[in-house]
Amino acid sequence: MTISWEDFLARVVERGEYRGEAEADHAARVVLGLLGEHLVGAERLALADALPGTYASLLRDAQPAAEPLTAERFVEAVVGWIDGATPATAQWDIGAVLSTVADLVPGELIDQVIEQLPDGYDLLFGHPLPA
Repeated sequence: MTISWEDFLARVVERGEYRGEAEADHAARVVLGLLGEHLVGAERLALADALPGTYASLLRDAQPAAEPLTAERFVEAVVGWIDGATPATAQWDIGAVLSTVADLVPGELIDQVIEQLPDGYDLLFGHPLPA
């Protein structure tokens, strides 16, 4: 069963210690939109299916990126989309959103998603891979 938009956003607000839903929603839209550009195939669709409507659409409808971003460049891309963001605050935003996602979907799916991405995304999801 998919979590509701309100429940998803409440978790992101709490985890990211945001001042309100609008700030958390913007972070979630930026992070999930960028993530969607770097996922393909069944994993992208399965992850989208686990998220509430608007966020699912961001994953499903994202145009594939020309080349994958390293985890560091992903953080830099988020900085570019959030006014006043720094690499540290962008990493915080990414962690709030992606760790919420990781808590809501089966661990096997998160592992499959992380396997598609360059090294370092496991930490962004708060789901470190074994050494």
